[in-house]
Parts: sequence; C-alpha cells; structure tokens
Amino acid sequence: MGNLCIIPARGGSKRIPRKNIKDFLGKPIIAYSIEAALNSGIFDEVMVSTDDEEIAQVAKKYGANVPFLRSKENADDFATTSQVLLEVIGQYEIIGKIYQYACCIYPTAPLIKKAKLIEGFKKLKDHHLSTVFPVVAFSYPIWRGLKKSSSQGFAMLWPENLNKRSQDLEEVYHDAGQWYWIDVEKFLTNHKLFDDNSSCIVLEATEVQDIDNMTDWKLAELKYELL
Repeated sequence: MGNLCIIPARGGSKRIPRKNIKDFLGKPIIAYSIEAALNSGIFDEVMVSTDDEEIAQVAKKYGANVPFLRSKENADDFATTSQVLLEVIGQYEIIGKIYQYACCIYPTAPLIKKAKLIEGFKKLKDHHLSTVFPVVAFSYPIWRGLKKSSSQGFAMLWPENLNKRSQDLEEVYHDAGQWYWIDVEKFLTNHKLFDDNSSCIVLEATEVQDIDNMTDWKLAELKYELL
C-alpha cells in the first residue's frame, strides 16, 4: 500500500514538439513536476509513464523511476489519462506493488506547489473521496458568453443575463490541468477522474497556465517568475 505518483509524458506532442522535455527557464519542463512530487515527501514512488527513451532518460536524471515503457495503444493522440493510469496501476500489480492512493501529475505544469499536492491528498483521505483535483475560476463570467448566430453575427447564450452585474452572476470554475489524486480502489471500479464523490482545491489565476502553444509557454514562464 502507500502513495504512487504517475507522471504521463508521451513523446508524440504535436503543437509544441518535444514539449515534455523542452527547456523551461533552465531545465526540462517535466523536471518541475518530478521535483514537486519528490519534495512533497508524500509518495512512496514517483514514476514517469512514457513511450519515449529520451524522455525516460530525462525523467531518471531528475529522480523519477521508469520501470517500464508505455504501450503503443496508450501512446497515441486518442489515449485518455484514465487509460494511462489503468495501465500503470495494472503493471505495478503484476510485479506485486499495490497502492492505496495515486496522484497523476501532468508533465507540463511547472506552477505546481507541493503544499497544494499535500492539501489535495489530505482532503482525499480525510473525506474518503474518489478524486480530488485543482480548479480555477473563469476570468470572465461565462453566463455572458456569446455564440455565432450567422457568418457575421453573434448572439448571447443566456440573454437574460445581459443587464445583470458581474458580481451577481454565479462564479464558475474549470479544471486547472495540473494533477488528480485518486483512491485507487474506487478508480479501478469506475475508471473516472470525476464523479459524484469528487472534490476540488481552488487555485488563484497566477498559479495556473494551460500550455498549448508558445504564447501559453511564455505566459507560464512569466507567472513562474512572478511567483
């Protein structure tokens, strides 16, 4: 039993080539996720799931284990995080390693704070939850969202909110895309990272940056330096 950290880092990133080991302010971006996990002191093992030998070598250099390479089936553009986690947990079971809790940490999340990882684990365990993950509020009220109504025109999705004050609209959150704590037994039953027994940790906007293109990358570097 114990805690397993799984960092999924396949080699075939398209929008930013070699994204998972690209230099981020002096070291490969995956190093930040590995170091956050190791420095938290709450994991019995920190491993990287990859299909790529170069990523495996970088991961080992920064202290992670790579006991096996990911299967081709779970290394394409369509493989889900849940499928990767199920494969890793299954491979560990084959070699006799059973974990009670696991945390999936994404490899391109340099703004992760070890204190939030610890807070998420405590919440998962203390409240007997299925999963816990960080969220952040949308920067603008989605209730005033627009949609295209024609080639040139736009219409409000919820026109009843046109004259409402922003502070009177309900705050809405989205997944911060950093990590997921899971109760392994529950996850093996439902294969879900979000269900009726999930909860969240709220982060500030300065702690979160999705990285899909080079503009996002530069914003992440600015936020990291700001923090």
